[in-house]
Amino acid sequence: MIRYARRLALGAACLLLVGCSSTTNGETVPGGTRAADPRASGSSEEPTTSGGKADPTARIKGVLSLKYKAGQHVKSPQRVAYDHTPPLGGPHDQLWAPCNGVVYKKAVRTENVVHSLEHGAVWLTYDPKKVKDADLATLVKKVDGQPYSVLSPYPGQPTAVSVQAWGRQVQVDGVDDPRIDQFITATRGNPDLAPEAGARCDEADPEAFSQDNPPPFDPTPPGPDAVPVGGGS
Repeated sequence: MIRYARRLALGAACLLLVGCSSTTNGETVPGGTRAADPRASGSSEEPTTSGGKADPTARIKGVLSLKYKAGQHVKSPQRVAYDHTPPLGGPHDQLWAPCNGVVYKKAVRTENVVHSLEHGAVWLTYDPKKVKDADLATLVKKVDGQPYSVLSPYPGQPTAVSVQAWGRQVQVDGVDDPRIDQFITATRGNPDLAPEAGARCDEADPEAFSQDNPPPFDPTPPGPDAVPVGGGS
């Protein structure tokens, strides 16, 4: 009885002061309240970029965020074994694809466009079997004539529309998804995301990559000689 009374007294004292610790899912939380997740709705905190600034894509639902080493170049026709479809970073061709509001009607060589991402471009891709006519026109309006923007079909991608910037990607099922515009605004030319933001995005070598007749997309899986995402020179 005396021990029981002592436990009651200690419990009351604990409540009168700052609250006792409790355990939730194996974690001890002061006062019995779990700390709020900074990614939860309504929080003012966001993940930060390498420059210490808030990541503007953190509040866009479904954004994939990865880190890639910059400046890793390959030379055509060398392939890269990218880790995502479409890719959002990694080794790339030494020559970028023109990306100042360019709309490619046919799928183009992936390795060149990834270099454009390094320069700060946003790459909109679509599955040509799912996006046609009026839907395609909606995407064209988002890119045509806009700096650091490029649009091309990407056969076999997992969703109707995918949007890539260096180290960031969001994939959606329709052209009217508001996340497309949100993502473009957050990433296009952003120096906190793209390693070489502001670098050239015009046509540099028409003989190697002509905007009007670009090297074609290769739909076959990369062979054993493909450069891994962690490779390049």
